[in-house]
Amino acid sequence: MVIAVIADIVGSRELRDRGAAQRALDETIAQVEQDRPLAIHPLTPTVGDEQQGVYRALPDALLSLLMVQLRLPEGLAFRFGIGVGEVRPVASVHGELADGPGWYAARAAIETVHAREQRAVPRTRTWIVGAPGQDEVMETVIAASNAYVLARDELVGAMSTRERHLTYGRLVGRSQQELAAQEGISQPSVSKSLRSAGAAALIEGVAALRGESA
Repeated sequence: MVIAVIADIVGSRELRDRGAAQRALDETIAQVEQDRPLAIHPLTPTVGDEQQGVYRALPDALLSLLMVQLRLPEGLAFRFGIGVGEVRPVASVHGELADGPGWYAARAAIETVHAREQRAVPRTRTWIVGAPGQDEVMETVIAASNAYVLARDELVGAMSTRERHLTYGRLVGRSQQELAAQEGISQPSVSKSLRSAGAAALIEGVAALRGESA
């Protein structure tokens, strides 16, 4: 069992320069993998505005996708459908095709994101679905993780681009002084931005999710 992820671009049809947007997305994903290499197969464009990736474990996927959310440039956002289950390649004359219940679950998950963001939770960006046959423990983990990502997406969705980038910097271990120099602002301004954005709660949440010390 692995974690399959399908991502699509929010508002892709309204983008003025789809090519430039894809280059920015590719750069973001590559930087995230450089900072925290967690994917078996990093998010890769497939067809249209979709990307697909595979992770070994749910905490790895949740951290990596959060980092992508935080690092994206202004005006770009992803939805993420996360499927828990088996994935397998299918041979074709056109190359290997991705198949298996993990991918079906990821597709169901991203459809749930679309439905939820059109109703009461417009900042929803992430959902998790388990393929049939999950044991009781994994079903509980998925339910708790969905509660976590609902709150997390709301927090990230309320951040400005600068607040997201500062939070990313702290998440990968950069000091407030380094971030101040990067953004061309003072260290107290960095501290104030992080505090008002709720960055500490986000970082503590990641540590708790992965059983680490923040």
